[in-house]
Amino acid sequence: MDEPQPQVQQPAPQQPQQDVEEKPTVWSKIKRFGRACWRVLRVTKKPTKEEFKTIVKVSGLGIIIIGMIGFIIQMIKQLFF
Repeated sequence: MDEPQPQVQQPAPQQPQQDVEEKPTVWSKIKRFGRACWRVLRVTKKPTKEEFKTIVKVSGLGIIIIGMIGFIIQMIKQLFF
């Protein structure tokens, strides 16, 4: 009833190949960066007037909030230290 389980042979571990990859040159890095930038610019679009207004409002609100936090921290610092 107890049949022996067949032995599964594991493949021998392979030695890592020593591929000689050249270090990318500065020029090839610049070209790759330029291609990536161009790809991004191709898919972007000019925002509509409504989108632009929303972006300006949100950015302005963020600047005001960060400024108020800095002002409050400065006032607490002057009062207690």
